[in-house]
Amino acid sequence: MNRLTIRLRLSLVYGGLFLLSGTLLLGVTYALVAQRLPTSGAAVRASSPAGEAPKVELVKETADDALSALLTQGAIALVIVGLAATAFGWLIAGRMLQPLHRVTETARRIADAPSSLHERIEMDGPQDEVKELADTFDAMLERLDHAFDGERRFIANASHELRTPLTVNRALLEVALYRHEPTPEVRTLAETLLAVNERHERLVDGLLLLVRSERDIGERFHVDLADLADHILESLSPGPVTVRPKLAEAPTTGNPVLLERLVQNLVENGLRYNLPDGGTVEVFTGVVSGAAFLEVRNTGPVVPRYEVPSLFQPFRRLANRMGSGAGLGLSIVHAVVRAHGGRISASPGQSGGLVVTVLLPLAA
Repeated sequence: MNRLTIRLRLSLVYGGLFLLSGTLLLGVTYALVAQRLPTSGAAVRASSPAGEAPKVELVKETADDALSALLTQGAIALVIVGLAATAFGWLIAGRMLQPLHRVTETARRIADAPSSLHERIEMDGPQDEVKELADTFDAMLERLDHAFDGERRFIANASHELRTPLTVNRALLEVALYRHEPTPEVRTLAETLLAVNERHERLVDGLLLLVRSERDIGERFHVDLADLADHILESLSPGPVTVRPKLAEAPTTGNPVLLERLVQNLVENGLRYNLPDGGTVEVFTGVVSGAAFLEVRNTGPVVPRYEVPSLFQPFRRLANRMGSGAGLGLSIVHAVVRAHGGRISASPGQSGGLVVTVLLPLAA
């Protein structure tokens, strides 16, 4: 019984109560009719005209037939009406549970797109249990919306505040490095500090982009993932890693800047975390199952399957993988995909490396 849905349980309870009450009503009717029928010989003689022989056996047989017909036909009618009542209860239960479906649909939309935390159910009607549940859910969404918005504002403000000293540091280091001929020790120190400063700037830019990608993307434009991938691959400098593109038209709609960063992060991730003596990165685009897809495969160290889900979290990197990234690349990709209503998945390659697949809504 616990495995049945609430709607089915309500329908069965409604139909069962109807059959139980109908059975009791049929039993009471049978008893009352049986008491009123003239089944005894005395009753028959009393009701027979003078001079006629009583037909006790015939009357008794007729009474038994009437009671049997009442019981049989009443049971058949009860079963038919009970089934109809169960079906009617199914419809009524669905109508009564409709507000819960509204709550479920809202929760599903928010789970699929965290940027829609501003949505509310705002259910109308009497102050019953269902409306109380909806109001409680709205209050929880209100608090979550404020919490996430405050977190995004904090990250954005902190990133902006960090940009200024980093820019000043870079300017001072470049002046010290290039304005006069420095000593070898000063040059080495300045180059090291410039590399550290550049890494921090990339980290701040990544945080800002992560915050931006988690918001509503606003107006959408027609974008072809194949064009973005082709543009990014053409801008790559020659290196030890072999890039093999297989690009087919993959039209979607969204923010071109964010989508370009999505493709760029996946390609750079495949290049960065590859074999030290050269490997391959394969980039595929096209249309599959009514969605535009982008898939990037790269060779490299073996990735444990249990660690794949954590790669989409900020600042998470595998310990056995090379590279000097900040650990924000795949988390930015994940945020951009969710903001565009798409899906992303990753799996270890057959001989090492990673396979990342992105599915986005197909453009009309």
